[in-house]
Amino acid sequence: MLRQRLLVALILIPLFLAALFLLPQWAWAVLLGIVVLLAAHEWARLSGFAGRGAWAYLALTTLILFGCYRLLETGPTLTGWLAVAATLFWLAVVPFWLALGWRGQAWPVRALTGWLLLLPTWVAMLELRLVGPGLVLFIMGLIWLADSAAYFAGHRFGRHKLAPLISPGKTWEGVLGAVLAGMLLAWLVGVSSPNLLLAGHRVSAPVLVAACVFLVAVSVEGDLFESHIKRVAGVKDSSHLIPGHGGVLDRIDSQTAALPVFLLLAFAYLGRLGN
Repeated sequence: MLRQRLLVALILIPLFLAALFLLPQWAWAVLLGIVVLLAAHEWARLSGFAGRGAWAYLALTTLILFGCYRLLETGPTLTGWLAVAATLFWLAVVPFWLALGWRGQAWPVRALTGWLLLLPTWVAMLELRLVGPGLVLFIMGLIWLADSAAYFAGHRFGRHKLAPLISPGKTWEGVLGAVLAGMLLAWLVGVSSPNLLLAGHRVSAPVLVAACVFLVAVSVEGDLFESHIKRVAGVKDSSHLIPGHGGVLDRIDSQTAALPVFLLLAFAYLGRLGN
């Protein structure tokens, strides 16, 4: 399984990098929109939408994506609102959702939650790329590195369960490994290239390290939330679309939490929100 995961990653990562650095912005938006629709299809399945209900959800998601893209052309207002809404969801709602073990299976709740997971993530990927492709690469690399460090640290040193009722395989040692890996990356970037990330705005290494520790913690929450939703649905993976990796949601669960929060932090730092 690990060999298959690595092989698929070796294929997908160069394709992602080529798209990130070479595609025009409209094509980047379309490509990510396709990813969002695949994830929305998986979310509909996890939410119990079937037949016409699932197709209706996909159709509405498509219309919302198109509407959001048009609104993004008028200014940062939508970006700010979505980033704030997503951040409040992850910091104020999800902790209680998980602590209470709430199933949240009513279809309006599931429909709105799916859009709140996917739309801010899509917008974050578009807006951060306009600041600079390197910024997208940094935050994606941070989450990928944290996920990998959590996996290996958990398997090697894991003793204390993080959330046994939600995801028995995750441990506090894995979380510590993820945090340490994120701190190392942030420190290296902050020391070597303090002006690289935010369009020439200097970011000190300590500030970047603190922000990345926070983002890694949020990304763990995103992973746990999707694990909870899958447990409620009684499935192991969101789909079998990506060999060795499960579905699209399985690959972007951490990003759905971290990316909108990172967008809010970056734009607040740059003073772009509300302008």
